[in-house]
Amino acid sequence: MTPTKNMGFVEFVAFTALMFASVAYAIDSMLPLIVAMGEDLSPDAVQRAQLVITTFVFGLGLGTLFIGPVSDALGRRRVIVAGIVVYMLAATLAALSTSMEMLLVARFLQGLGVAAPRVVTQALVRDQYAGRVMARLMSFAMTLFVLVPAIAPLMGATLGALFGWRAIFWSFLVFGTVSALWLLLRQPETLPPEKRVPLRAGPVIHAFAEVFSNKQVMAYLSALTFSFASMFVWLSTIAPIFEDVYDRGASFPLWFALSALLSAPGSLVNAQLVMRLGMRRLIFSALLAQLSLIVTVAALFWGGAPVPFWLFFVFMVGHFFTVGLIFGNLNALALEPLGHVAGTASSVMGGVSTMVSAAIAAPIATLYNGTIAPLVAGVGLCALMALASMLVARRWD
Repeated sequence: MTPTKNMGFVEFVAFTALMFASVAYAIDSMLPLIVAMGEDLSPDAVQRAQLVITTFVFGLGLGTLFIGPVSDALGRRRVIVAGIVVYMLAATLAALSTSMEMLLVARFLQGLGVAAPRVVTQALVRDQYAGRVMARLMSFAMTLFVLVPAIAPLMGATLGALFGWRAIFWSFLVFGTVSALWLLLRQPETLPPEKRVPLRAGPVIHAFAEVFSNKQVMAYLSALTFSFASMFVWLSTIAPIFEDVYDRGASFPLWFALSALLSAPGSLVNAQLVMRLGMRRLIFSALLAQLSLIVTVAALFWGGAPVPFWLFFVFMVGHFFTVGLIFGNLNALALEPLGHVAGTASSVMGGVSTMVSAAIAAPIATLYNGTIAPLVAGVGLCALMALASMLVARRWD
């Protein structure tokens, strides 16, 4: 039965956060289990298990590029549900995997499927809200979303200890079922048939051209990509830094959870300030705050002084906190002039930012040398490029 009334604002915020969290849960819950997967399915080359992350991200990026136009043609609800079904079937295949190759295929398919709830939900938000109200909603959603990275590694470690690494994939079935039922029972379709764009090559190419020809949108997309890349740098190097530099590898999931919880109010602060200060001012302030933290840590490190753990942890929390002032606002700014092709715009933004940011972060992560230098330099470069992109975008205001 299709509901006839939209969710209230608070419920819709929670629903949006859950849909966005489908990606974070599918990535972060893997971190404590990668070695066990490798030892079980690829004992002669355990390091191949690292591909369960990158293969998933590749599937996500590829799916993101086309799922938006599909939702512009077919509607939001059915596309989200179809994606969740693929996500759950792939999780089942992963749980039953008898080889690393089979697991990696499953993870690629899971990335393809999860692109639907992640991307189309963003278009669903744009169908109903715009401007600062949209940014406020996204900020509240991101506040709740941050709780998932906080608990996902702990959940993965707990399920792995109790039932083995395959249990985490069975938990995805529960996650998907809850998400699909919530959508079907509580959220009506937001894109009526008369507003849909036929899924033909011509309209889709025209929509993509409209997105890429808008200089301001592309500048915001560039800023989003570099900001996203800085998070990939953190995720790629933070665990070995805790292990090698600060000898806190065993307690890393707890420190990671604490950092996520402490940084979660960043999105809430953005929700409170965005109506008064505006999105652009908050983004500039957040990027300048990131650079200030980076300069402080870099001055100590390259000055020859050790960077104490407490300062490094403040650096990490501070960076994650400022992300709450950036992502939601940049998404809203980039989508603002593209409401009539919101699905395609969401696909372009999500696909480009995911794949390009991963390409930026990957070589930085490979430079890890047992110190914090590559991390500090990498996130510093990303912050500078994001700030430069914002300055370019301001020229077309």
